[in-house]
Amino acid sequence: MWIVRLALNRPYTFIVASILILVLGFSSIATTPTDIFPNIDIPVVTVIWSYSGLPAKEMEQRVTTFSEFVMAVVNDVKSIDSQTVSGASVIKISFQPQVHIDAAMSQVGAAVNSIRFRMPPGVNPPWILRFSASTVPVIQLSLSSDTLSESEIYDYGLFRVRQQLTTVPGTLLPTPYGGVARQIMVDLDQNALLAKGLTPIDVTAAINAQNVTLPSGTAKVDSREYTVSTNSSPIDALTLNDVPIKTVNGSLVYMRDVAHVRDGWSVQQNVARSNGKPAALLTIMKTGSVSTLDIVNQIKNDVLPASRAAAPKGLKITELFDQSIFVKASIVGVLREGVIAASLTALMILLFLGSWRSTLIIAISIPLSILSSIIVLGAMGETMNTMTLGGLALAIGILVDDATVTIENIHRHMVEQPLREAVLIGASEIATPTLVSTLTICIVFVSVVFLTGPAKFLFTPMALAVVFAMLASYVLSRTLVPVLVNFLLGAEHTFEGHSTEDAAKAGARSIFGRINDRFNEGYFWVQARYTRALETVLHNRKPALIVSIAIMSTAFLLVPFVGRDFFPSVDAGQIKLHIRA
Repeated sequence: MWIVRLALNRPYTFIVASILILVLGFSSIATTPTDIFPNIDIPVVTVIWSYSGLPAKEMEQRVTTFSEFVMAVVNDVKSIDSQTVSGASVIKISFQPQVHIDAAMSQVGAAVNSIRFRMPPGVNPPWILRFSASTVPVIQLSLSSDTLSESEIYDYGLFRVRQQLTTVPGTLLPTPYGGVARQIMVDLDQNALLAKGLTPIDVTAAINAQNVTLPSGTAKVDSREYTVSTNSSPIDALTLNDVPIKTVNGSLVYMRDVAHVRDGWSVQQNVARSNGKPAALLTIMKTGSVSTLDIVNQIKNDVLPASRAAAPKGLKITELFDQSIFVKASIVGVLREGVIAASLTALMILLFLGSWRSTLIIAISIPLSILSSIIVLGAMGETMNTMTLGGLALAIGILVDDATVTIENIHRHMVEQPLREAVLIGASEIATPTLVSTLTICIVFVSVVFLTGPAKFLFTPMALAVVFAMLASYVLSRTLVPVLVNFLLGAEHTFEGHSTEDAAKAGARSIFGRINDRFNEGYFWVQARYTRALETVLHNRKPALIVSIAIMSTAFLLVPFVGRDFFPSVDAGQIKLHIRA
């Protein structure tokens, strides 16, 4: 085969290429994002309308219905789901799989903005959010204190810690959970309002009129120009008590006469406690293809030390949940199983071939095949996750075939031919059969292209990892393996010759060779008994066929006892307790 001859004529070219694969492979490992699962990119856009206090029926009639109707102008919509509650409307638009989500978000934004004039006065502008199954919590922080109020804890988490976390790439930061949001409260005195003939609308109008910020320009006096400030926005919230409301019976009524303005907080919707103390929980979510480990490491090493140093006295910032621990454990577990599989494979090769040089050649080709697959996966934008690593661990047992068959066939020709001719003929003879075998295995994984939904995003990277590793293994078995055999198996070729000098060395078998001889004796004994058992089965074909079918049929009896789930049960080292009353 021409590629084998090219490798033998240009051995250093392929050795340098292998070193290049080694360097690029470790570089890809260092730069490829690491996560628990591949990116699951489902094209879904969510539109959220909010209008505090508006009943659910009014929200559905005035907001949700119009929003659903206007989606008719958006292309490639698969389905529209909506949920309306008091003061909020959530519309989820699912698109066809081939849609570019950025273009879809632009169309949705233009559509909802076109009906803004139909919305009730005072409704907040809509939030248009991209849904991603890969957007999951990666770390949760608890802010607690014995000295600070819940409002102060909440404000520090919202305006300080949350702002510092925005510098971390790939993070999505919801508002803190728990605590109370600071709010300037106006407590109305109903009796005083009735006595003055005023309504809450008068109070609202007075606050809006007296709490404004307007550009006032400049004033030029002689050769100087002064900035003029006419803003009437109060610096201190409590000065709103002195705002005039209305003149009643010739007397000016102030805010303090019918209400009391105080620095308070909004009605508390949820409560958070950390070890029994008032707290605010800040959840940091991962978005995009950024590595979970990179996000958590940057938060722990850069953001949290600065936040703790600048925190008010008595405020404690602790980590309650850390997804990176589970990610590391999962990745390390898959890598450990892969190393065990590779070690056992090398041991079996050493046991069957009895040559440490042949085992070394195979042990070199397997990691290079895996690194080649990682290079291609990294170039395609995939991540290092349990699915891709699981595919590579699965492929280890398959990758050994190409190199093993090549070396075994070369060994067969080394007995009668010079080493170079044995390598050339032995590697060329099995080029076509191993190509067919490799392509057959790769074709098995082509079926993932017909998957849809989350399963497609989960299993496609695993299939690609196996296919790329198999193709790299075939190329290496035709190039690098013959080169290494030509360099390393010269001593074994000399030993297995038929000269008188070689016969004198017959007792110089290595320890691996002697172990291989013992193993072959036992293997031939088992082979002989298997041959006799096979002859017995072939002479009794019908009973053997009936017994085989009966044994395979019993598998269907176990189907009702096998559970079904999207993911297997895992031990994440956490306990969550949900109580409904």
